[in-house]
Amino acid sequence: MKKNLPLAILSGLLLWIAWPPTPYTTFLLFIGFVPMLLAIENIIQSTSAKKGKQVFTLAFIGFFIWNTASVYWVYNALKMVGELVAIPITLIPYALGPLLMALACWLYYRLRLVTGRGWSLAGLVCLWIGYEYLHQSWDLNFPWMTLGNGFAVSHQWIQWYEYTGVYGGTIWVWVVNILAFLIYIGLREAQAKKLRLKLISAFVLTILLPISFSLYTYYNYTEQKNPSNVVAVQPNIDPYEKEGSIPANLQIDIMIHLSRSVAQPNTEFFLWPETAIPEYMNEDGINSNIYFKQAQYFLRKYKNSTLITGGETYRFYNNRATPTASPTQQPGVFADNFSSALAIENSGNVQIYHKSRLVPGAESLPFGNALSFLKPVFEHLGGATGAYGSQPDAGVFYSQSGIGADPVICFESIWGEYVARSVRKGAQFITVITNDGWWENTSGKDQHLDYAKLRAIETRRWVARSANTGISAFINQRGDIVQQTKWWTQAAIKQDINLNSELTFYVEHGDYLPKAGSFIAVLLIGFVVVKGRFRKKAVAAV
Repeated sequence: MKKNLPLAILSGLLLWIAWPPTPYTTFLLFIGFVPMLLAIENIIQSTSAKKGKQVFTLAFIGFFIWNTASVYWVYNALKMVGELVAIPITLIPYALGPLLMALACWLYYRLRLVTGRGWSLAGLVCLWIGYEYLHQSWDLNFPWMTLGNGFAVSHQWIQWYEYTGVYGGTIWVWVVNILAFLIYIGLREAQAKKLRLKLISAFVLTILLPISFSLYTYYNYTEQKNPSNVVAVQPNIDPYEKEGSIPANLQIDIMIHLSRSVAQPNTEFFLWPETAIPEYMNEDGINSNIYFKQAQYFLRKYKNSTLITGGETYRFYNNRATPTASPTQQPGVFADNFSSALAIENSGNVQIYHKSRLVPGAESLPFGNALSFLKPVFEHLGGATGAYGSQPDAGVFYSQSGIGADPVICFESIWGEYVARSVRKGAQFITVITNDGWWENTSGKDQHLDYAKLRAIETRRWVARSANTGISAFINQRGDIVQQTKWWTQAAIKQDINLNSELTFYVEHGDYLPKAGSFIAVLLIGFVVVKGRFRKKAVAAV
């Protein structure tokens, strides 16, 4: 452990330094796993006992350093319950990802016991993808640290995400690291010169060919002219005062004033942030709600415009119509609360989208009642107050002129395939409404902005981003941030964006890579179990 622990720590530090939003260090992703692979190899080749335990422990330590240093800002959202109390609670998001990462490495070790190094390393890639896909699919989902997200700062390198999504980046990182590891390990294993030259050539080409293709695509990509004028508003209202000291009508007035300050006669969309209308609205009578009418009244000067705004809504049922419906004080009546996006027009027509990808703990309680004892603390994560209802699939808002907009609420912008589903349904650009003020002035807000660039590339759609406290931005179809606001600054920005109706390969096929990788990972786990049993029987027979 004394020999290999520094290697595991070095891996964690390299991956952290390479991670967004740090500029100019992305290349470290290509060698970040090499020290960890060397530490695991040292353990495998040693004569020590409990090798599997050592592999798991070292992997967990290294990846815990990487994850904690990258998403340290999660603590800021929890410390309102108490600075000391928040520490053990934040260990859940800090440690869960590293536990799954370490499990993938442990399975790699088990695979090495029953097959060769080459096949085991290929299996490690699939096992890692399987972990990432699980971590975006189960109740404790947190795909923030998916490896492919690491290229968000250097988006010029990964224009081919329009074919693969972020999982293409995960595979790329692992293949390059494995080649670097094999080259290095060959120096102490008297590796044949011919094999070493092949590995070096493969290493260089595996880096240069994707980057070259990407740069060629980046500099030759031309958007088709199909302009639409969009305004994004950043009211800069302290999230802890939104439902307290500042009246709802005053908050809406602030956003109306900011919108008018930059609006044009041809503005087709106004974008207000998540929970911009902070008072709960009954969806069955939303047209008569005073705050809804206040927002709608603003549009009277912009006859052809659509306002997309965040809001909190609720719906009553005469039975437990959904798993999230809760009983009310009225007997036989149940209700769902929603974090919603609303598309408001001058007419009486209103479109409502319910946030589907909910933040575990903050907006949904994972695994039903199993973690109910943590509910009072989880309520502070992200500022939510209890479990929200959701809708099962992505949605699209359509303007009066037929323009399709993808309403993405905060955390949902991390899911490439989910955003792609809205694009398949007709979204011609992507809106992201969010409230990143819970994290304060940390790298969390910058990472969230950078990740939106990946959605632009995957779908070849403009992204219009409205954040309550920052950072609001416009991102073009190449992933360039064309315009952005400052953090914690009241502002409104406008942009003529180009609408796009063409579908990329990734939009049409979604997360085919992680699905295939996860399937292979399941087969590998079954293979390890079966071979392990035969191995034990063979040893027992001797």
